[in-house]
Amino acid sequence: MMEIDNLHVAYADEAAVRDLSLTVAPGEIVTLLGPTGCGKTTTLRVVAGLETPNAGTVRIGGRTVNGATFVPPEQRRTGLVFQDFALFPHLTAAQNVGFRLKRTDPVDHWLEWLGLADQRDAYPAALSGGQKQRVALARSLAHQPHLVLLDEPLSNLDASLKDSLRWEIRKALKEAGVPAIWVTHDQSEALSVGDRVGIMRAGTLEQIAAPETCFREPLSRFVAEFLGEASFLPGRAGSGAVDTPIGRAEGGAAEGPVSVLVRPDDLALATAADGNGRIAWTRYEGGTRLFGVDLECGACVRIRTNHQIHHDPGERVAVTIDAGHPLALFPLAEEGEGAAPVSPAAVADPVAGSMTSL
Repeated sequence: MMEIDNLHVAYADEAAVRDLSLTVAPGEIVTLLGPTGCGKTTTLRVVAGLETPNAGTVRIGGRTVNGATFVPPEQRRTGLVFQDFALFPHLTAAQNVGFRLKRTDPVDHWLEWLGLADQRDAYPAALSGGQKQRVALARSLAHQPHLVLLDEPLSNLDASLKDSLRWEIRKALKEAGVPAIWVTHDQSEALSVGDRVGIMRAGTLEQIAAPETCFREPLSRFVAEFLGEASFLPGRAGSGAVDTPIGRAEGGAAEGPVSVLVRPDDLALATAADGNGRIAWTRYEGGTRLFGVDLECGACVRIRTNHQIHHDPGERVAVTIDAGHPLALFPLAEEGEGAAPVSPAAVADPVAGSMTSL
């Protein structure tokens, strides 16, 4: 378990991290996501012992590692996995993994688990980027850390490799039962590998929750716009529903004028000569196609469909709401960046099929 309480880090007069508190449960993977300069890597470096905070407490495995008694990085029992791999070029894969270990069985286990058994005698120069990152991860896990810290571990890899390797790393962390903090700029990476996702902005945590919660029930417009593709419609909420220029949807317990968050998969598109919108642009994505649509109400929305659907720019279309969940609502008076939602949204209980308020 790892705990951060009221962490504050400043350089000169500029705060990089502001009063941040975070707990990582045993075996949990928390991904930290946010724009460049938001403080996520600084937070990671403080936990690792590579940066000294101005205030706040960090505890790893129940042990306080900063404050009156500073615990150096090599004594914190943390495994570090960086984007540049940080392997010893003069050591083989097995020697890198077993560096400073007296036993070889953890080395053999993790090399086998991560598909590196046949590369144990290879030097880093002979390994691919994906193999190097597996070696770096194996080295961290072989030392039985209390916590693993990953800083953009896939950013130096080809796009075709990232998707498969993210799942290999997640599987290995779960196999080891080690909690982890995973810093990334990649939204799909953060949402797919994290048990919880923390979205940071200007040194603070805007929201930390399950990936589905952050995506469907963002606590601010910043989170809504940062995660995925966000469009907003004017609406009027009441009695658990919201009326918009393109139809009615579930919308929580808000009342009055609101701004309604809609994602590309919350909307449906059809050809209609008397429709309520016009195709502005289209983008082919392989398995899907993304459309930009200018609505008669003045809003611009994005809609994603099957790749076989085709509409030309300028074509008249009908846009309707086709969401299987309540939509997030924001007050019109606070439409600026960072505005909070009007009220917690209700979400469908996948087991009972009922509506449960969060």
